Amino acid sequence: MITLINIELYKIFKKWRTYIGFLVIAVIVPVINFAMLAEGEKSLDFMTRNLQQSFVFVGNLLNGYLVSYFILISLAVHIPFLITLVAGDLLAGEATAGTYRILITRPVSRMNIISSKFIAGFIYTAFLVLWLAIMSLGIGMIIFGVGELIVVKSSGIIIFARNDVFWRFLGAYGFAILSMTVVTALAFLFSSLVENAIGPIISTMAIIIVFLIVSALQINFFRKIEPYLFTTYMSSWRLFFDDPVDYAALYKSIAILAGHIALFFGATVLIFKRKDILT
Repeated sequence: MITLINIELYKIFKKWRTYIGFLVIAVIVPVINFAMLAEGEKSLDFMTRNLQQSFVFVGNLLNGYLVSYFILISLAVHIPFLITLVAGDLLAGEATAGTYRILITRPVSRMNIISSKFIAGFIYTAFLVLWLAIMSLGIGMIIFGVGELIVVKSSGIIIFARNDVFWRFLGAYGFAILSMTVVTALAFLFSSLVENAIGPIISTMAIIIVFLIVSALQINFFRKIEPYLFTTYMSSWRLFFDDPVDYAALYKSIAILAGHIALFFGATVLIFKRKDILT
């Protein structure tokens, strides 16, 4: 299995599209940091304007943690597209290249083939999120340093001590890997149905966009189905920035997202096992 995973990783990282996500993050994160360097104080004043009459804010509030938090909010919706560029090609790419028959004639089971491809896709997803974490926190700390993290909630403003922040980011990025793996599993499922990677990419993003629109509409019917949409729980990484952390809601989100991954992967296995490669 390890050999199969290494082969799949080689296939992934030899394609130029694999590096689009890393390149986009490498470009956009420094741009956001320099934009915050120029306009960050105004944004911070806007966030705290209602409290400045009653409180005096001291310390380094415009710091790497705050910028990283903004970046995580901003890019969490866009990262799925970067992931589908690779995940949607995992199986469809074999059909496009005409290598399905060669793949099946190897002395390994279809279950091992499909599992190795999915694990390789998961590893790519984890690398991409970790790259976002390294770029965001690394560049942010270099430019702005560290300090307290100020988070604006609908219920008010929370200010976390600097020694109470880093573990929250670790949890948030870990949760982001899980939520992005749902996107990987969905694109992987669509990839097993078609012979071109464009279809899985468009289909996956279309579903995510539709689900997000449904969640945003304040209609009773949509509110009833919202708890069953995986997009409802993809932003639950924000729970790590509550005080105290609502672990019950966090565990529920983890269970639901893991269930969707198992559902999408299971459906892919069934489709691939029954697929007639020779026709």
